[in-house]
Amino acid sequence: MKRKCKIFKIVKWILLVVLVVIVTFLIVRAIGKAIYNQTPDGGINESMYIDVNGTKQWIHIYGKDIDNPVLLYLHGGPGSATSDIDYAFTRKWADAYTVVTWDQRNCGKSYDAEQNDIVLTRKLFMTDGKEVTEFLLNYLLKDKITILGHSWGSIYGANLVLEYPEYYECFIGTGQLVDYLENEEAFKQEAMLWAEDDNETLELINQLTPDNITMEHIIARNAIMQKYGYDMMVNGADYNLVATIIFNPNYSIIDWINYFKRDMSVYLDFFVSEEFASFSLIGRINYEMPFYNINGNKDYQTNYKLAQKYFEEVNAPYKQMFIMENMTHGLLESDSEGFSKIVHQIAKTERER
Repeated sequence: MKRKCKIFKIVKWILLVVLVVIVTFLIVRAIGKAIYNQTPDGGINESMYIDVNGTKQWIHIYGKDIDNPVLLYLHGGPGSATSDIDYAFTRKWADAYTVVTWDQRNCGKSYDAEQNDIVLTRKLFMTDGKEVTEFLLNYLLKDKITILGHSWGSIYGANLVLEYPEYYECFIGTGQLVDYLENEEAFKQEAMLWAEDDNETLELINQLTPDNITMEHIIARNAIMQKYGYDMMVNGADYNLVATIIFNPNYSIIDWINYFKRDMSVYLDFFVSEEFASFSLIGRINYEMPFYNINGNKDYQTNYKLAQKYFEEVNAPYKQMFIMENMTHGLLESDSEGFSKIVHQIAKTERER
């Protein structure tokens, strides 16, 4: 009997400790969320679902001065929404721009399982981007906006500004993708130089099929990048990712549950499709607005050498290239402070031009 009472007391204390930890966590999280949900004086801090091309898609608008120019941030992927962490780095630009983050069709907080059977096409994405832009122009009372796109977002954004130049005053590409097939072939050639006589790497290279992208190709490519120190987050982040997730002002517990229930196979299908390849920028070099690029000199996920080559070919009213030293594809997180300084430099250049 005494033994049972002792076990009961131990269990009770364990449950009490667990309860205290949970309550403390929820209180700290609530305080953190409340802080990040504050609206700056004279600024804006709004989250909403808007009607986009027959769907509901989520956007967040944050800025310290409502009169600042508007910047629409396009996340990578395709389908890799960054709303779980992106406020930590995009808000660093918010004194120069009113920053809009957008979870694109059927990913992140815009995910809807009912869309899983929809075939993703270039036309669908272009219409989505156009409608989001038109909403922002009307809602924020602007004539034009700036686009900043990362990775997939860079080639998507470039397509948007080329197609609808009347809507955009500036383009900023980072981790600039020019042509997916060319990019994967260039990676294979780089990997062969790294490998030399390393049989393990040569076996992985044999699994690369740049003209026919498969999951085997993607897995082998990622393994090679990790082995030679070029993977996306090799440099970590210059801010606390765990704290960023815990204090995320835009995510409820239900949002996190839904985040892990997503079926992203529709994006895998798009990733290897001709529709994705049709976003290629090869030969499309005439921009009617300033063209900026910010790339890492260790980025082989979207090959920075191809981005430089394309940049040299671009015709634009003004253009400038920034190379971030020792940065791979995760430059937004790995050096968010350095990236922010460049964004501020671009904003200053645009004000003074």
